[in-house]
Amino acid sequence: MNFPEELRKRTEKTQAVIERFLPTEDGQQKKILEAMNYSVLAGGKRLRPLMMYETYQMFGGKEDVIHLFMAAIEMIHTYSLVHDDLPAMDNDEYRRGKLTTHAKYGHAMGILAGDGLLNLAFETAAAAFDCVDDLEDAKRVAKALQILGRKAGVYGMIGGQVVDVASTGCAVDEKKLLFIYRLKTSALLEASMMIGAVLAKAEKAEVQATEQIASDVGLAFQIRDDILDVTSTMEALGKPIHSDERNEKTTYVTLKGLSKASEDVEEISKRALMRLESLSCHSEFLTELIKSLIYREK
Repeated sequence: MNFPEELRKRTEKTQAVIERFLPTEDGQQKKILEAMNYSVLAGGKRLRPLMMYETYQMFGGKEDVIHLFMAAIEMIHTYSLVHDDLPAMDNDEYRRGKLTTHAKYGHAMGILAGDGLLNLAFETAAAAFDCVDDLEDAKRVAKALQILGRKAGVYGMIGGQVVDVASTGCAVDEKKLLFIYRLKTSALLEASMMIGAVLAKAEKAEVQATEQIASDVGLAFQIRDDILDVTSTMEALGKPIHSDERNEKTTYVTLKGLSKASEDVEEISKRALMRLESLSCHSEFLTELIKSLIYREK
């Protein structure tokens, strides 16, 4: 398999799916719709919907119902970035080499664009009920919605954000830092793989296994992000470097050092890949995707 070429093709298909569910920019609220679309279309790896779709296919899923959840997870991820960039949070003016939403449209519109994307995400995902014909499929959609809500909320991503913000400028030990990372970063990856498995009718144990895999992938991904924040450049990353230091945040690198952080990325990623290999089904592309994310340079 030519992974770079396959990644390009599958990312393009994922992008097309997401664009199908973006709002039309008209009406008196046109400005907020423009800001929402700008936020989603500003670039990105489309990692979460990609992982969701590949997990869905790996477990034998064949229906288009997954497309609604692919769009929804990317809307939620994007809204979190829009709010993360705000002056009250990380106060970043560039992401992926472009102006952040609040820098382009103003602070108020940045807040509202994030709010709009979060609501649109659940409106989009809930439309999956229109795509199913029997009670069992409806139950699976309901379970997927439950996972999406929990992993995006106070017991998932938002919960991690809360502890992260509250810890700024304070000493953070390893236990708390890993709690932040597993919620702030891993939670949406967990949702992506779990929803793919649930909608593809995977067994409960298999769904739990995907949660563990995604948890480790997210942890390794975040530690790698900490490393790149110290070792990379703004040109390579498409966003400011040393932002964690500027915001007085404890990171895995400041806690453990660059060498140990790199070693732990290796160990955690191997654990994730071993769990993936232990599943009853297999996806070569998903394996290579996970490797590329963990060892990325931007």
